[in-house]
Amino acid sequence: MRKLIVQTFLTLDGVMQAPGGPGEDDDGGFAHGGWSVNYWDEQMGQVMGEATSRPFAMVLGRRTYDIMAAYWPTAPEEAGGEVFNDATKYVASRSRPTLEWSNSVLVEGDAADGLAALKQEDGPELQVHGSANLIQTLLAHNLVDQYRLWVFPLVLGSGKRLFADGTVPSGLRLVDSTVSTTGVMMCTYEPAGEVVPGTFAQD
Repeated sequence: MRKLIVQTFLTLDGVMQAPGGPGEDDDGGFAHGGWSVNYWDEQMGQVMGEATSRPFAMVLGRRTYDIMAAYWPTAPEEAGGEVFNDATKYVASRSRPTLEWSNSVLVEGDAADGLAALKQEDGPELQVHGSANLIQTLLAHNLVDQYRLWVFPLVLGSGKRLFADGTVPSGLRLVDSTVSTTGVMMCTYEPAGEVVPGTFAQD
C-alpha cells in the first residue's frame, strides 16, 4: 500500500495559490504570485532535497501539471529537475489531455476512485504538489495519509486555500518540524481521527 502525501507551501492564513511566480495561477484575479520566493534559504533546499531523494511518484491536477511540464523538461541541470522528470506523474483531469511530459499517466475516470485504487498498489509514495482543486477532492474522500506543510510568515487575505470551505473537520498529529532562518515552519502532520470537543468550564 502506498502513502498519499500532500506537500505544499502555505501562508499563515492558509493560501497556497501561486507560490512560485507571477502568472503561475491568477485565477480570481490573484495578484500575489511568487510570494514564497524571497524566503528560501539553504536549509529549505536541504529539506526539499531529502523529500525528493527517496523514490516517489507525483499526483497532479491539470493546471499544476501544465505549469510544471512547461518548465522542468528544459530547466537548467543545476535547477534539480531530474528527479521530477524521472518520476511517474499521475494526472487527474476531467478531459483527456495529451500528456507529453515523460512518464506521465492519466488517472482514468473518477479521480477519487482512481487514486484510491492507486494507493492500494505497491510502489513509491505518492506526493501531491500544488493542485489546490484536486486536494479538495482528496480531503473530501479521506485519501490523505500525511501533510508536509511549509508555512511562510506572511498573510495575503485572498487566494486558494489548502483547507477550503467544506473541509471535513479532523484532528492532526505533528510528527516532525523545523524552522528555517527566514521563519518558514516546515511541519509534517498525520491524521489523528475526529475532532474531540472539550470545555474549560468547571462543574
